[in-house]
Amino acid sequence: MNGSDTASAPQRYRRALEGLVGIPATEGNQVDVLRNGDEIFPAMLQAVREATHTVDITTYVYWTGDIAKHFAQALSERARDGVRVRVLLDAVGAHAMNKDLGEQMKDAGCHLEWFRPPTTWKVWETNNRTHRKVLICDEEVAFIGGVGIAKEWEGDARNPEEWRDTHLRVRGPAVDGLRAAFVGNWAETGQPLFDETDRFPEQPQCGDSLVQVVQCPSQTGWSEMATVYGGMISMAEEHVRLTSAYFVPDERFVDLLCRAARRGVDVEVLVPGEHTDKRVVQMAGEADYEELLEAGIMIWRYGPTMLHAKVLSIDGLVATVGSANFDTRSLRQNEEANLVIFDPDVVAVLDRHFAEDVGVSEPVDPDRWAQRGAMQHSAEAATDLVDEQL
Repeated sequence: MNGSDTASAPQRYRRALEGLVGIPATEGNQVDVLRNGDEIFPAMLQAVREATHTVDITTYVYWTGDIAKHFAQALSERARDGVRVRVLLDAVGAHAMNKDLGEQMKDAGCHLEWFRPPTTWKVWETNNRTHRKVLICDEEVAFIGGVGIAKEWEGDARNPEEWRDTHLRVRGPAVDGLRAAFVGNWAETGQPLFDETDRFPEQPQCGDSLVQVVQCPSQTGWSEMATVYGGMISMAEEHVRLTSAYFVPDERFVDLLCRAARRGVDVEVLVPGEHTDKRVVQMAGEADYEELLEAGIMIWRYGPTMLHAKVLSIDGLVATVGSANFDTRSLRQNEEANLVIFDPDVVAVLDRHFAEDVGVSEPVDPDRWAQRGAMQHSAEAATDLVDEQL
């Protein structure tokens, strides 16, 4: 690309995705990429502790560990000081939470609700969860990404006990979209949409990033998130860098990736290696490796620990980061939220992190994979029965 093409390319992607999903991007945002618990948790806790009006947080995972205690303490302290604190936890994903922490938060004045508690007869509610991981403080700074509140995410991915993940800190007009992602799930619990504490301030122009906030409600069939992923891959001209904790593409997305590779796009996929936390999901994804490898796609298996990040970057110009994995559950069944960032500077950071992750990963060799044994073939075939639930 020449200079003028490079300058106009983000706008081209922006208009295409705005037209495809009908969600306008906002200008003037500041987006900071945070990698692993050592960067993510201090930034989030600082925002909570500095809040003077409101804290809204929703997460799929709130389990155990020191970080779970730190968040409960910080949220409780804010509530005791008169800050309105709303905590929304997925009733299935956060089931392993230490219930004493929940009681601590409620006793301090936090408004804590559970999203879609399972019942004996509403089976569909058990299946369709909120997988969103969003924090908004004082309606002016927000966080989104893949990290859960649990000991697994503490540290800096230095060993199998410290998971690898990516989160974003956002200031500017996109904060409103992330607040909406929280409110949409919060309202389902029967709570008010807002109260006198909400100020709905004019969002300042804090930076240079164009950002689109995409929410994916639980549903059946094609979703806005699927449109974003599909649209980005379809528009790629130079390279696709996909990181997914749970990589189980359906036939349509396998075809989109293969088509991109066959038209000369450099396609690389980074997935968990031996430290995956869900081997059955990994095997389901492996059922498509042969077709992807034959198309010329490079597949990397991350070595040091569980890889939990969800990042897709295209041509060094646009990227999406959030809670959505590259699987049917995220693209069709769960409540998800992602940011699409049309900013080469932010994308450059994400691509640098991808390169560093690849540096500690092992490639899947096409020839060796073609010769995998009958047991592996059988395991892959067995997952076809449950692909849509993974």
